[in-house]
Amino acid sequence: MQVYNGIILMGGVGFDCNVYLIDGELLVDTGTGIFFPELKEELELAYDINNIKTIVDTHCHFDHTGGNKKFRDWLKADIAIHENDKQSLETGVNTMADAFGEKARTVTVDRVLKNRDKIKTTNFNFEVIWTPGHTLGSICLYERKKKILISGDSLFADGVGRTDFPNSDSGKLYNSLKKLSELPITYLLPGHGMPKIGGVNFMIRQFIAATRESVVAQA
Repeated sequence: MQVYNGIILMGGVGFDCNVYLIDGELLVDTGTGIFFPELKEELELAYDINNIKTIVDTHCHFDHTGGNKKFRDWLKADIAIHENDKQSLETGVNTMADAFGEKARTVTVDRVLKNRDKIKTTNFNFEVIWTPGHTLGSICLYERKKKILISGDSLFADGVGRTDFPNSDSGKLYNSLKKLSELPITYLLPGHGMPKIGGVNFMIRQFIAATRESVVAQA
């Protein structure tokens, strides 16, 4: 499904996260890997897979990274993740694979991402926004000119990422939401659920208020 000119939404079935293909060049997240055959067929039918050079993981959890090895073996693409989630991805620790009844699928990271790094495709210029909270290395990808935010599990159209997992932190998520609230956002492309157009910043402010109450309660 095309959610913006040049951005295709795939996956999102069962426990799988949303998988975004951008300009036929960049893949954001890979799901659990359970539906890899279906995603592979979809890509082969519609795109030149030789143009897919990079896989960016928004964080280390299995429902976003379990398909990494299968996609990299197939596409020969580089895998990129924030420096704070690199160790988890390479060791399988804290990827939550067991929560899905699976074993962690470790994979070597090719590119370590940091806050404000740039990831470019033919028509998009994304900035890495480090948004710890759901995990220590959670990121969003922000296209400033087009006001697009690919938010992983930091932010959904109906809530925010859970902070009751290992390496999660509600205080850090609260600060990350405040950071996101300062960005003009028209298009929200979350890690789960449907995209949202318009009203995103107002929604974030509501989530900040709710999250603040949770942080204060835990203090």
